[in-house]
Amino acid sequence: MKELLKSSNWLSGLQWLFFIFTNTVVIPITVGAAFELPQETIVSLLQLSFILTGIACMIQALIGHQRALMEGQSGLWWGIILTLVNTATAQGMPLTELGGSMAVGIIISGIITLLIGVTGLGPHLAKLFNPAVMGVFMFLFGAQLVGIFMKGMLGIPFGNAAADGSIDVAISLLSIVIVISVIIISVKARPSIRQYALLIGIIVGWIAYVLIFGSNPSAGGNAALSIQLFPLGEPAWNIGIIITVVLTGLLNTANTFGALRGTDSMYKRETTNRQYRASFTITGILTGITGFLGLVPYAPYVSSIGFLNQTGVIRRIPYILGGFMFLVIGLIPPLGNFFAQLPLSVGSAVLFVSYVLLLNSSLNFFNQVNFNTVNVYRSAVPLFVGLIIMTMPASYFETIPSIIRPLVSNGLLVGITLALLMENLFHWDRYGTSK
Repeated sequence: MKELLKSSNWLSGLQWLFFIFTNTVVIPITVGAAFELPQETIVSLLQLSFILTGIACMIQALIGHQRALMEGQSGLWWGIILTLVNTATAQGMPLTELGGSMAVGIIISGIITLLIGVTGLGPHLAKLFNPAVMGVFMFLFGAQLVGIFMKGMLGIPFGNAAADGSIDVAISLLSIVIVISVIIISVKARPSIRQYALLIGIIVGWIAYVLIFGSNPSAGGNAALSIQLFPLGEPAWNIGIIITVVLTGLLNTANTFGALRGTDSMYKRETTNRQYRASFTITGILTGITGFLGLVPYAPYVSSIGFLNQTGVIRRIPYILGGFMFLVIGLIPPLGNFFAQLPLSVGSAVLFVSYVLLLNSSLNFFNQVNFNTVNVYRSAVPLFVGLIIMTMPASYFETIPSIIRPLVSNGLLVGITLALLMENLFHWDRYGTSK
């Protein structure tokens, strides 16, 4: 009880609230826009995302992995869903068919993830994700999400509208100032101030944005919460989409391994089998629920590592308080309406600073690998192939069979898959060694 009364815990909790919020708010809005949903449906998806994410964070901290790691709508899933929308549009596939097939695949993925947790397969799967694989995953994952938030900083719209978007110079300059300011605070300020660098960046950046550009139109509104099953489309059976989605769910387990392993050094202990089981079980249940509600599936956030490094606050109490406040925002529409006015460019700028720290996590994993001039292929090939695919226009993949196009057109998925295959089919430590 004493911990709940400490103002420092509530202040750190407020910073967690903004971190959770900025990582969440853009996802249902962009997915809803990509599927051309009516505004009231997007509002409901936004409120449900707030509520479910707040509950997910508290449950994971209390009975799940029991670490201060955000449980939220997965960036990997988010990127794949937006990629599938672009692919379906190019192919002339109805968005309702895509959404319905995705819902089926997500529910199947939720069941598989739940079984991984219940049966205790997590530690066995973890053996596949050795340091070389995790180094590739961390790097490509950071590259994909930093790229998304870089566009937000530049004022380029998310979703389908991005195709016709252009850089907004004024918004870009403000975003750059915010990024530089947060970095300076993180590097130069006293530890007591440094831990609140992200919170300071959000509040000051928000005020500056309003003074320069005026208030941001709300994405929410004061409408009462309504729950609609399968808002993206009734269940459908496009096998290519379902296979891609289920494979995404399997590769999404890398988020759990990355987040838990990445914080082992912070908590000075290795993740236990019980933590893996509890974490996968909760994530599986949440993923199954999102299939019915049209939300992006869940996973522990690897980017939490950057946030924890940035703030130095690894205690669970502030994190639980942040999750609770986020739940309250979802339950009270006027509060959600207020926070939904946060400019996406400001949130993107602050998250940019947090996400670039994933490079450190990637290097920490690579430092555990004995590279030489021969076995460096084990990571060089997945990294470069993944990065190159990320830069290719979607039109390049139109000649690829539709059943595998969603997979091979995503650099992150291709990179992780290549890393898994190369690490588990070859014994690289035997090659290139000298006597």
